[in-house]
Amino acid sequence: MSASEISPRAPLPPISEDEWPAATQVLIMGGGPVGLSCAILLAQRGVDVLLVERRDFVFRFPRAHLLNPRTMEAFSDMGVAADIYAATPTHDRWRKAVWYTTATGPGRFDGMKIGEVPAWGGGPDAERYRAASPRTFANMPQIRLDPLLYRHALAAAPGRIRKRQEVVAIDQDADGATVGIRDVDSGEVRRIRAQYVIAADGGRDSSTLLGVELEGPRDMREVVNYHVSLDLSAWSEPDALLGHFLHPAGGARRRGTIQALGPTHYDRDSEEWLVSVAGWMVEGDPDDEAVLFESIRRMLGLDAKHPIIMHSMTRWSYNGLVAERFRVGRAFLAGDAAHKHPPTGGLGLNSGIQDAQNLCWKLAAVLDGQAPDGILDSYQAERRPIVAWYTAHSLENANRHPPIAAALGFGDDEQDGFRSLEVFVSDTPEGAAMRERVAAEVNHNAHDYSQLGVEAGFHYTAGALVPDGTPIPGDPTDPVAFHPTSRPGHHLPHVWLDGRGPDDPDRRSSHDLVAGTGLTLITSASAAPRWGEAVSTAGGAMPITVVAVSDDDDAWLAAREIADDGALLVRPDRKVAWRSPNMPSDAVCALDDALATILRGGDTPAQDPAEQYLMRIRAAANVLVQ
Repeated sequence: MSASEISPRAPLPPISEDEWPAATQVLIMGGGPVGLSCAILLAQRGVDVLLVERRDFVFRFPRAHLLNPRTMEAFSDMGVAADIYAATPTHDRWRKAVWYTTATGPGRFDGMKIGEVPAWGGGPDAERYRAASPRTFANMPQIRLDPLLYRHALAAAPGRIRKRQEVVAIDQDADGATVGIRDVDSGEVRRIRAQYVIAADGGRDSSTLLGVELEGPRDMREVVNYHVSLDLSAWSEPDALLGHFLHPAGGARRRGTIQALGPTHYDRDSEEWLVSVAGWMVEGDPDDEAVLFESIRRMLGLDAKHPIIMHSMTRWSYNGLVAERFRVGRAFLAGDAAHKHPPTGGLGLNSGIQDAQNLCWKLAAVLDGQAPDGILDSYQAERRPIVAWYTAHSLENANRHPPIAAALGFGDDEQDGFRSLEVFVSDTPEGAAMRERVAAEVNHNAHDYSQLGVEAGFHYTAGALVPDGTPIPGDPTDPVAFHPTSRPGHHLPHVWLDGRGPDDPDRRSSHDLVAGTGLTLITSASAAPRWGEAVSTAGGAMPITVVAVSDDDDAWLAAREIADDGALLVRPDRKVAWRSPNMPSDAVCALDDALATILRGGDTPAQDPAEQYLMRIRAAANVLVQ
């Protein structure tokens, strides 16, 4: 176990599934990955939890699959990362996205590759991603991730993960909430008292029960998703996990996408696939399986009799929604209950897990008497602007495919599109110029697939932190570039300590210095005694662990952005809460002032920091190609 992994307290005593407690500290509404992660994070901190899910825990559809480095850091803290990595492809060749006309087919331009980009820390991005975090991107379809999290939640909170239980009422008062829970099978309704409630139900019921509006554009583009078994070994693309399809018959519109699901191969030999087909591609009765199979075969260029086995399907629409409030009294919205955006960028599940990580350490601190309830207000102040940014970015990513089609000359006339492809493949100056234009538009998708600035660089401008007035390094609007910094609100920079490299089995990251509970004060070995004395004298119930790094650790010296006698105060989610460039003349007073700001949840900004991103959401929705 790493130093940063949450050290579990005494395990919660098991309770029988026939036993219903009269009260719990935190009731979690929803048993998806966000709700299950909340249960694990809280139970590991000794918080009594009860999770109720209106359905059973049979996971039927793949949904999300990409887990970025910050999410894998959270999963590492939960003790589930090793299981996820064990199920991730062992090679790195899958780390790219590709564009084709079709996967195969008899026509001259069938199976033609249009372009590719590195993705998820692969290829030329590998070094940048390795420098940003000790954890790497993982690929685990949600159909396999959810059962894994379910097993870990059962172990962490035995008897407290309940299926087929629907929340029908949340009645709050000053001291907590009384939650009405209906047994889906018997209809019996029981009432359970909770000090706090986490709504992680995808917004199905919580938005109504809590009176929270999700604002933003809805139903912008219809997509039909199929989970199928399908032989695509004839596809000329050997490695890519994800493929997009553009064709003259579709004009400027992307026809759809395929994603390898494994479970053994994550390439063209994948046994299972998630096939996403644009709604307009389904011609005929949408409930007729033959019609659905025809849309798949047409998109991929397959023979009319090519075997397909359907496991499940779902229809969904692009939304760009952000809740107006993330906190309602003693209830909190997390994951899809608080924000919904397209999968372009793979930020939905990741942002939900990061919601859980942000909220749960604060809830545990309040319930342990280490922080006042006010720190919980920082959950909305911190997370709402980030997920609004993610929503805007995801919608903008969805608009990066039509320019590729336009560069190929695809438009309203299908035959014009085929004539344009003749130019594209020709050994002529016109063909070379077209290929250059197409390549440029394909490469613009780095904003989607090389978005390290988004995935690792998200930071908080207000909340449980003390801003120091220093400028944000680099261009904060650049989704690709990532600039590690110890600036308050940013993630603690990752470096390998003690002169060890990433391949050393005894390596230790600066991230491993951060305690799983309380706050961590990181300073140099020479200054640690003085800072330790200040910490022991400072007031407040929040425990602070003092960690000393060698004065001669070159990697840390280059990353810390403070002097030898300075210090960084870091939260359990590895966000820097306070930075002291040097030892203050009155370190105790400085610490007390910083703790007071952090524990009250910071100061409310004069303007809503999410508004700039809400404007981008509306702008992107207005030009989204159907």
